[in-house]
Amino acid sequence: MSDNNVLEMNQEYTSLGKVEIAPEVIEVIASIAASEVDGVSSMRGNFASGVVERLGKKNHGKGVKVELTDEGIKLDVYVTMKFGVSIPKVAKNIQDNVRQTLATMTALEIDEVNIHVVGVHFETQKHEVEIDQEM
Repeated sequence: MSDNNVLEMNQEYTSLGKVEIAPEVIEVIASIAASEVDGVSSMRGNFASGVVERLGKKNHGKGVKVELTDEGIKLDVYVTMKFGVSIPKVAKNIQDNVRQTLATMTALEIDEVNIHVVGVHFETQKHEVEIDQEM
């Protein structure tokens, strides 16, 4: 790890120099990889990302937090899942896809990929109302 909050790729050094990757790039890659998994409805953004998206700019890194620690790289992924899916199975698929995609694209080994399910998305508003009335 570098002091400038940048990740160095774990590859042999050549006479060409070194390759560094900003944590924001890791967030974007991980967010897209998590979004690709079947059963994921959306990624959770924060207020700032919502404002940016309303202004017409896509925030591709939303829903992912990268933490660089002495032990390694830790990711927290915040997702809304579709109603009816197996949450443990989808969460495992997210972890696998994020790890594999980051290893392929950056050659970085991720120590932790923590999945936070922050919501469940129902197909239509009608189903959500019916479920609320049954309780």
